[in-house]
Amino acid sequence: MISRSECQARDERDPLAPLRHQFYLPEGLIYLDGNSLGALPLAVSECLRTTLEREWGSDLIGSWNAHDWIGLPERLGNMIAPLIGAASGQVIVADSVSVNLFKLLSAGLNLKPGRTTVLSTTDNFPTDLYMAQGLAEMLGDQRCVLQTVGRTELVDGINETTAIVLLTHVDFRSGRMFDMSELTRAAQQRGALVLWDLSHSVGAVPLTLDADRVDMAVGCGYKYLNGGPGAPAFLYLAERHHIEARQPLAGWMGHADPFAFSPDYTQAPAMQGFLTGTPPVLAYRALEAALAVWGSVSIQQVRRKSVELAELFVALVDETSTLDELELRSPRHAADRGSHVAFAHPSGYSIMQALIDRKVVGDFREPDLLRYGFAPLYVRYVDVWDAVAVLRDVIETRIYEAPRYSVRGAVT
Repeated sequence: MISRSECQARDERDPLAPLRHQFYLPEGLIYLDGNSLGALPLAVSECLRTTLEREWGSDLIGSWNAHDWIGLPERLGNMIAPLIGAASGQVIVADSVSVNLFKLLSAGLNLKPGRTTVLSTTDNFPTDLYMAQGLAEMLGDQRCVLQTVGRTELVDGINETTAIVLLTHVDFRSGRMFDMSELTRAAQQRGALVLWDLSHSVGAVPLTLDADRVDMAVGCGYKYLNGGPGAPAFLYLAERHHIEARQPLAGWMGHADPFAFSPDYTQAPAMQGFLTGTPPVLAYRALEAALAVWGSVSIQQVRRKSVELAELFVALVDETSTLDELELRSPRHAADRGSHVAFAHPSGYSIMQALIDRKVVGDFREPDLLRYGFAPLYVRYVDVWDAVAVLRDVIETRIYEAPRYSVRGAVT
């Protein structure tokens, strides 16, 4: 049996342990939902105060130059680039994941004339499929068709009509992780581009986009990057595609000379051409402050701790006979999953609400999944032990059967 004191000893040896003090975490709360919304970095509060009072408050519109607000999208992109294994100049922060998917899907179709199919998996993150569906409706079958297949049928489904293979690296339900290098190579050998959604990967899993010859990618800033609710997203486009790639949302910030105010659009070179509207400065500055911590953190260290936290959680559930009714839906082999684990239970929603009521915060995904995310910058080994102890009590006492725990909120 794994003891709590063993977990405390692991925390004392943890090289990432000091980073926990850089986050605001309510007293007594065990937060295992950083895979949905990262905790608040203390640096963000100070940064926003400065931005509000000194930059916006005192320097007003001059801050676009004096504090380089205008350079935020590229500056933040270059901060994210090392986290995804990309050289500078290939990542830009803009808009949301959904909008960036629309931009890159459109650009990818234009890069592959004569090919019309966007191929994805039936279990892909729904919004990724929605964006492809919307694009197909807009362009018509002669230009875009969405095809979905099971994971085991994916490679065989890539043919001469496939323009883009659209995949999420870490599955949002189970945490199952694709082999990015292998699938990218398989698609490109068949003449297709690959567009990866990294939302559940960046900041938790080592990524090597340049080395894997990835074509395109998107990701969000509010999960493991801790940029805040609705934080700006990012997009990656390999340098070899910069000259030919064109995106459809021709906004003024993507213009080659935005302040010339020409009536005719000329897309800016490289990543700047994938901007659209005015950057939301407060959101960008929050993300910038959150990203600063990564300058002193090894993603390999983060991954090691992520694996250890998840393995500990699974082991503690396995050794507790009263938790046998929970079914592990994540891969048992750590190398095959990201930084969260999922268990199925018919009363999953009610169980999670009972856990949250006892200050253990995970989340629920339809139809029956309890998800537990492990953000290594601030989650401790002892948090995992305590969380499973509370889970055991909730299951054993069946407190989750209380009617109040079945009431659904607008956000589940």
